[in-house]
Amino acid sequence: MKKAIQFGAGNIGRGFIGALLEQAGYHVVFADVNDAVIDKINADKCYTVHVMDVECSEQKITNISGVNSTKPEMIDEMKDAEIITTAVGLVILPRIAPTIAKGITLRMESGVNEYLNIIACENAIKASSQLKDAVYASLDEKGKEYADKYVGFPDCSVDRIVPPVKSENFIDVVVENYYEWNVEEAAFKGEIPQIKGMNLAGNLMAYIERKLFTLNTGHAITSYLGFIKGYSTVDESIKDEKIYNIVKSAMTESGNGLIEKYGFDREAHLKYIDKIIGRFKNHYLQDDVARVGREPLRKLSATDRLVKPLMTAAGYGFPVDNLIIGIGAALNYDNEADAQSVELQAKIKEKGLKAAFSEISGVTDEKLLENVENAYREVKNLI
Repeated sequence: MKKAIQFGAGNIGRGFIGALLEQAGYHVVFADVNDAVIDKINADKCYTVHVMDVECSEQKITNISGVNSTKPEMIDEMKDAEIITTAVGLVILPRIAPTIAKGITLRMESGVNEYLNIIACENAIKASSQLKDAVYASLDEKGKEYADKYVGFPDCSVDRIVPPVKSENFIDVVVENYYEWNVEEAAFKGEIPQIKGMNLAGNLMAYIERKLFTLNTGHAITSYLGFIKGYSTVDESIKDEKIYNIVKSAMTESGNGLIEKYGFDREAHLKYIDKIIGRFKNHYLQDDVARVGREPLRKLSATDRLVKPLMTAAGYGFPVDNLIIGIGAALNYDNEADAQSVELQAKIKEKGLKAAFSEISGVTDEKLLENVENAYREVKNLI
């Protein structure tokens, strides 16, 4: 039986990637540090994915098991796996890398000459490449030579909204119907697995930035503006006409940069923006603005969903007024339950807005910094 290992048994792992792998005929081993989830998976041997959208449906996921990712048996599970995927968050990847390296070493020492592909399904640019670097740091020279021959690390982009909705059965999960999983075709080792829902991509960076500059940009700005106005969820926020207008305009501005950079068809991309905003309106998801807005320091970094589209569009000479409003809203994100928000506000208080934002984002253009500072002070009056 084909085996896949899914590091991360959270909502994305169970509701998106793990479910697709199981539906493609794999026995999916969920690896996580949460013993309650792992024990429940092993006891029930199934869970339900509730697709909540214009049309609702249920998917029963049954060919599964679980393992604690810190235990020795985790290494043994990797010996005969064909594919490993992750949905753990970018900061956790370096922590699981030594475990993956041990699994690769075991395969080498056991004489396994089957190919293994490892795909980091994270909200980040080239997450698999970052994971590869961390794994190789834990391999000796023989291990690296073996991995070079038998282990692929295809990068990917992932897109599905999977909010933390509490179900009667706590391992059941609620998802939207829409999803995208684009995987770098050329980086696979051996025969490419046939997985329905996995799109093999040539120019992966175009897919990554289209998603980052559209879904992630719009999602974040909707949440930060909604948080300022006291809304609880994304769908509540996007129903507000002033927020809707700013968000759509910001997504259009970011789209101008994408169209210029990658040659996207303008009409098709504007339709893509409308489709994304339609997803924000899905009231079934009850997507918490604090969840979407969490970790603002990461979201304001140079390569992430706010500053990267700003600098790309501005670099081509396009207007970026609404992207700047979105950044101003993010800088106002003051949530005591979010450690990065607390750090952000402390940094602004200590250094002043412009210096703090420049340090976080890498932006040095004085005019942009002035405009961001103005947006930070005026955003509450604009909505």
